[in-house]
Amino acid sequence: MSDAVSIPARPAAFLDRDGVLNVETGFAHRPEHIRWTTGAAAAVTLLNRRGFLVFVVTNQSGVARGLYGEDDVRRLHDWMAEELRRQGAHIDAFAYCPHHPDAAVAAYRLACVCRKPAPGLLTQLMARWPVRRELSFLIGDRDTDLAAAKAAGVAGHLFTGGNLHDFVAARLTD
Repeated sequence: MSDAVSIPARPAAFLDRDGVLNVETGFAHRPEHIRWTTGAAAAVTLLNRRGFLVFVVTNQSGVARGLYGEDDVRRLHDWMAEELRRQGAHIDAFAYCPHHPDAAVAAYRLACVCRKPAPGLLTQLMARWPVRRELSFLIGDRDTDLAAAKAAGVAGHLFTGGNLHDFVAARLTD
């Protein structure tokens, strides 16, 4: 008899970071670079309450360009998770791609399967978490985000600004 506990699969919301959760400022890697999108915490809280796993998926070519390191990305994500937690919102996991095919830093110079529009960030999370793919979706601000969603087999929604909570709420009633 196994002691393993089976965790029921749940829908997932994959949120792009820059341009969705926070205002795009170009290569954000420190807390002082972050300006939250209107309704960001409320949107994550709504997803939490509706039973969604909430993941942040983000390309971070600033690492490949040598502008900051992976430790900076992880520290920022820890800070973001804590700031959202203080507002009653929970991120289940952050996933990022530090690679770029034209990287200045040789170690990151590759066209990998995790850099959106490739689906790797999403498929890696779905392999590690009990995700109901057919009920899941991605919200992104670029065509590359939507292409990653399609390649991963989840719905994709283009966020062009405004109140993220209202945008998410409208998708949940569709």
